[in-house]
Amino acid sequence: MSEPLARTWSTPSMTILYEDNHLLGVEKPVNVPVQEDASGDPDMLTLLKEDLKERYNKPGNVFLGLVHRLDRPVGGAMIFAKTSKAASRLSEAVRSRQFEKTYLAVVHGVPSVRAGRLTHYLLKDERTNTVSVVPKGTNGAKEAILEYSMIGSTVDGLSLVRVELHTGRPHQIRVQFSHTGTPLYGDQKYGASVNKAGQQIALWSAFAGFPHPVTKELVKLVSAPPEQQPWSHWTREIGQLRF
Repeated sequence: MSEPLARTWSTPSMTILYEDNHLLGVEKPVNVPVQEDASGDPDMLTLLKEDLKERYNKPGNVFLGLVHRLDRPVGGAMIFAKTSKAASRLSEAVRSRQFEKTYLAVVHGVPSVRAGRLTHYLLKDERTNTVSVVPKGTNGAKEAILEYSMIGSTVDGLSLVRVELHTGRPHQIRVQFSHTGTPLYGDQKYGASVNKAGQQIALWSAFAGFPHPVTKELVKLVSAPPEQQPWSHWTREIGQLRF
């Protein structure tokens, strides 16, 4: 059965989309790092561990496994494992591509093809934390594959696209769309020439689907982007999406 984009209940700090004894699915807020970094800002793992410890009155350390990542400026659906067994099985689901990920993105311009598949080879520069498209066969490059479909466009040259991610390379969506001439709205790293300083990147993790690590039933996490610019151009269309 398809699932609408909808929210459930919240902790004081974030929305919980799914929870049982094995999994914790949440809506990651924008600009919160997934795990502790050099900034020292509050991160998802720490915040969620503290929340679990308080809600369930757990003594000692709380286990929470990181299964996949979202770039710091990106918000939306994200799953964590509450046991080591669940973490191992979910990581295998990611490796075997049983983990479905769908994003919404607002890009500058209109894709030359309304729906298509993008395949590139990406190379990450760890020193600068940037990713570039390189020729196939380049040492260290990894294949990046996504499919997209355009939902709509505005008169001022923005387009909303739905992206099905088949590989999970760092900055993949941002780099691939920038390379094809339609950089993401607000992306200061790969679209600085068309974006204004301070704009929030318009990339959202709208759906994550995967087999439950214990029951094997399909788990679906859905999350809607905030009803503000530039997303508000397509409030009705976003509300009608199904996964």
